[in-house]
Amino acid sequence: MAAFPHSPNQTFRRLRGRNSPAEFAAMVRRAAKEIGETVSCDARYIGRVESGEIRCPNYAYERVFLHMFPGRTLADLGFSPREAVRGRSAQRSAPFTHKESDVLRRAFMAGGSATVAAATLGFTLLGDARRAPSRAGESEAAAVEEAVRQIRLLDDRHGADALYRKAAEPLRTAYALLDAGATRQSTEDRLHAGAGELAISVGWLAHDSGRFDDARSHYAEALATARVAGDAGLEAHAFSNMAFLARDCGRPRESVRAAQAGRRAARSLGSPRLLSLLALREAGGWAGLADRKACEEALARAHTEFSRGAAAADPEWMSFFGEAELESLESRCWAALGEHARAARHARRAADLQDPHFARNVALYTAELADDLARAGAPDEAAWAGGRVLDLLTEVQSTRIQSMLAGTARALVPHQRSPRVAAFLARHAAV
Repeated sequence: MAAFPHSPNQTFRRLRGRNSPAEFAAMVRRAAKEIGETVSCDARYIGRVESGEIRCPNYAYERVFLHMFPGRTLADLGFSPREAVRGRSAQRSAPFTHKESDVLRRAFMAGGSATVAAATLGFTLLGDARRAPSRAGESEAAAVEEAVRQIRLLDDRHGADALYRKAAEPLRTAYALLDAGATRQSTEDRLHAGAGELAISVGWLAHDSGRFDDARSHYAEALATARVAGDAGLEAHAFSNMAFLARDCGRPRESVRAAQAGRRAARSLGSPRLLSLLALREAGGWAGLADRKACEEALARAHTEFSRGAAAADPEWMSFFGEAELESLESRCWAALGEHARAARHARRAADLQDPHFARNVALYTAELADDLARAGAPDEAAWAGGRVLDLLTEVQSTRIQSMLAGTARALVPHQRSPRVAAFLARHAAV
């Protein structure tokens, strides 16, 4: 394949003005929220646009950019026409790889219900798994990266249960591409990073749907990919998720050690937010070990790093980690230490701060609040919060949240003489 150099998008760079790439990415995310879109925009994405690597945005970004700059066209923003980009892609790729890369893109651009999303995720880049793919180019690497983004987006909207089994197919495809090799080293590096992130995303779907052994296997695969590629960012991400999984599996010491390993990997990356998240993972492990002092020290580090703000080096996958998630993770620490009233205060803040567009996280934080209130001696409030979760479960499918709510229901049984509690228990039993 012939290589086509990128022409920098100087028009888009001028529109950014004096904002840093990270600040401008935050503006893009806010604009998306205003029109009900969801984009996981970060400094790296802005850099790819300005360098000319992204010559035409996908449809979601197109709607956001045109909302931000009313009256302008994509051409006015420095982008190439969509049909021209597709035409060049066809020239650059062999017919086999281009056709099937497009299948993967279409697969992950699907919206709608969780059922439709899960069915759509069944498409893979390999039309026939018995055929070895051609050597991968940039379009294949981009397709894998887009697959990661779309899995995260669909998980945010619908939860993991409906997505897990279908998402495993594109993961196998990504590793088949990696096995076949790439046309350039830079493309191979992108494929390693993309395949590793896809393994973590599929691992998370397994994790959130209660398939802990599968999750552990996917996270280990991502960690191995990171170490083969020498990718410290991917290694830190894998260890972060492994720490989370170990905590959920009742192995708090393993959780501490994984979080600490992640911190060592992340030390040179220049992302305080990543260090904050890893400190919270470590705090969760210490709480599971009932070591209050070590937990408080890790929480203090988490708040210190978080207060340093966003940075250009923050990984794209960390778009979920804002103040709401910080409050939620701290809430879980206090709950593990038996301080449920304190945990409830943090869980309430998490639910209040979370963007309502991300239904899964709203349901999760509200479920945490319900459970903390039930164990803190506030059964009526707990029943109210539990009812809110039941409302949200009409659009979210998450074994984790359902299990939490079942625990809350068991804790409320002694208070069933309360009309509000009785109504919640009846409704929960019916569901």
